[in-house]
Amino acid sequence: MAGKTIIILGAGVGGLVAANEIRRRLTGEHRIVLVEKNPQHAFAPSFLWLMTGDRQPSQISRDVHQLVRPGIEVILEEALGIDLTKRRVQTHTQTLTYDYLILALGADLAPEAIPGLKEGAQTYYTLEGAKQLNGELSKFGGGKVAVVVSSIPYKCPGAPHEGAMLLMDYLHKHDLGEKSEVHLFTPEAQPMPVAGPVLGDAVKQMLADAGVFFHPLHKLMQVDANTHQLVFEGNEPFQYNLLVAVPPHHGPRIAKEAGLANETGWIPVDRSTLRTPYEGVYALGDATAIPIPGRWKPDMPLMLPKAGVFAHAQAEVVARQITADIMGKDERSEFPGIGYCMLEAGESLAGFAFGNFFAEPSPQIELRKISKTWHVGKVLIEQWWLQSHGLRRDALHLALTLGSKALGIPLVL
Repeated sequence: MAGKTIIILGAGVGGLVAANEIRRRLTGEHRIVLVEKNPQHAFAPSFLWLMTGDRQPSQISRDVHQLVRPGIEVILEEALGIDLTKRRVQTHTQTLTYDYLILALGADLAPEAIPGLKEGAQTYYTLEGAKQLNGELSKFGGGKVAVVVSSIPYKCPGAPHEGAMLLMDYLHKHDLGEKSEVHLFTPEAQPMPVAGPVLGDAVKQMLADAGVFFHPLHKLMQVDANTHQLVFEGNEPFQYNLLVAVPPHHGPRIAKEAGLANETGWIPVDRSTLRTPYEGVYALGDATAIPIPGRWKPDMPLMLPKAGVFAHAQAEVVARQITADIMGKDERSEFPGIGYCMLEAGESLAGFAFGNFFAEPSPQIELRKISKTWHVGKVLIEQWWLQSHGLRRDALHLALTLGSKALGIPLVL
């Protein structure tokens, strides 16, 4: 069997899982190349705890080399271009030829897309942003905190609501609750609209119980950083003392330049196999556009949320398909659309939403009652993910798997 070259672009959740699973399944004559511009991998779900001071950057970051199996070639460069005809990837210093290509490049943040947002807002959607926001909170003396979803789509559909509740919890812990307010603005009609009205109402109740004011159908148009004012389309302006934003998201530039992206900038793929129309080319995770049952508006279908849990499951599916193809096995593997989200509510409490996003006629999602169990579960997942491959990682994996079965929930790890 002639050795094949599999190139994975991006070392986020999806890229790391794909690279590790393919390496585990294939023998050494096959080359697995992981291309990533950042030498440090940061665990994004923990950015919220970095914001509140419950984590330090070193606790939620690892050298990429620590998180990959032996036999994976890591190239710490930015992928600059893809030639689909010649099956090549160009970096700053070299041209790589592939037999199989996986795009796991995630979503790019573009705060400059809304006037004044970059200058006026803090964010917990990046490691540096969460660290800086923690510094701003340490100086905050009280007032109105605005948490704003600036546009859709955005990754981690629960993060805006978690962020608002954790900010309110932080203010109470620092004796600022009585002289502060937290307001959450979103262009959506309800929290997490893809999950349906029942779960949306449940999340609204979580927000209300935490003391967060929820403002749906507020489309942000402009931020005046000098006067601390938010301008919305068709709604009254809002005066804030601290602005925390979910910035606009864009699809990866090189996917669009290569002709892989649609008119909105995201990569259409087969929802079950994650294949693109190009032979041997797959895309997964936040960079993709996957329609699901139901509609956001009459002329706009619902799309699968951008979340690490989906990237993880999709990466395993892609890895199984590629390795079966290389080994000549008739092995079918399909992404089922199952996902979950742990919603931090403050006071070491969390809710747990899970279900089938491919269900007909619309996604079927459940929300479990808030408890400390789900918070502990999120901590364990964080610790498992950041472990190097070894006995401790395997032990944590076993504990999480057994725990999820005991609770009767699906857990993708």
